[in-house]
Amino acid sequence: MNPVQDLIKDLANEHGRSRANLLPILQGVVEQEKFLSEYSMIEIARELDLPAADVYGTATFYSFLEHKKMGTFIIRVCKTITCSMKGKNQILLAIEDMLKIGIGETTPDGKFSLLQTNCLGWCHKAPAMLINDDVYTELTPELVRDILSQYLKK
Repeated sequence: MNPVQDLIKDLANEHGRSRANLLPILQGVVEQEKFLSEYSMIEIARELDLPAADVYGTATFYSFLEHKKMGTFIIRVCKTITCSMKGKNQILLAIEDMLKIGIGETTPDGKFSLLQTNCLGWCHKAPAMLINDDVYTELTPELVRDILSQYLKK
């Protein structure tokens, strides 16, 4: 077996092999591998004895289950109306200008990916973004440049 198969088998042993346990297994693979490859989705289907289409459908439904290789740092900018009204577009422009990528793209060095996502739950402190698991709120273009400068040093 290879490392992905071992990971999936371990996650299935931990969570169980029923359809109800699909989401925690998908999350576990993303946590370890950073995305769900086509291969990993097929292996999950095989391990749980589910149609591959069910696994793919579930994986692509949830925005935090990436199904393509992402950068080391995944930037998710909230796209709700509240963040839009509070300056989300200026935040996106600052990120795009600094990293030279658009929404859905990854920097050539593989360090950053830029995505928009639905509500992050920080509407009261909009605009908001996540970089991996770190939340940043009440953003301004200047603050975003300062934050990204710190990540560029990592």
